[in-house]
Amino acid sequence: MEDKKLEFTKDELEEIEELKAKFPTAKAATLRVLWLAQHKFGHVKEEVQMLVADTLELPRSHVHGVASFYTQYYKEEKGKFVLDVCTCLSCQLSGGYDILHYLEDKLNIDAGETTEDGMFTVNEVECLGACGYAPMLQITNDMYVNNLTEEKVDNLVDSLREGKVPDFDVKIMAQHDDRRKAL
Repeated sequence: MEDKKLEFTKDELEEIEELKAKFPTAKAATLRVLWLAQHKFGHVKEEVQMLVADTLELPRSHVHGVASFYTQYYKEEKGKFVLDVCTCLSCQLSGGYDILHYLEDKLNIDAGETTEDGMFTVNEVECLGACGYAPMLQITNDMYVNNLTEEKVDNLVDSLREGKVPDFDVKIMAQHDDRRKAL
């Protein structure tokens, strides 16, 4: 990713202008433009935040403040699939830590790390708002995988390695737009 020049294409700049037009100020479009940037670059590291700030003609401190506040924005490069395992109370009581540790062992990484092949990053996260489906995880800010078992985790990892959407109960979370990262 370091070799790529950080810039938006003409089409992306047009999309940004359309986003800005939906809001009373460019500042109000910050979340959406950061989201677009993360989809493009896979993260919003400092240099991407600067690009967003410059594109929106906003103070870099504002964009950094927004990006650093929300955990959904990745401030470092992550794996192709980010597996956010909920360990909040409901998930914890239903085996969330067991699932987290099983996934760490399966992928041979600790929470917060990325596999050597760049395929998976595992994170321990707070509440994802799906307590009734505990234990659960979220795949790259998009899909929820509910009522996890070791077998489901195995199926999930195998499916993602093959570039397939898992074939069990997956809840698609509505994003701010219809874009989905390609598997």
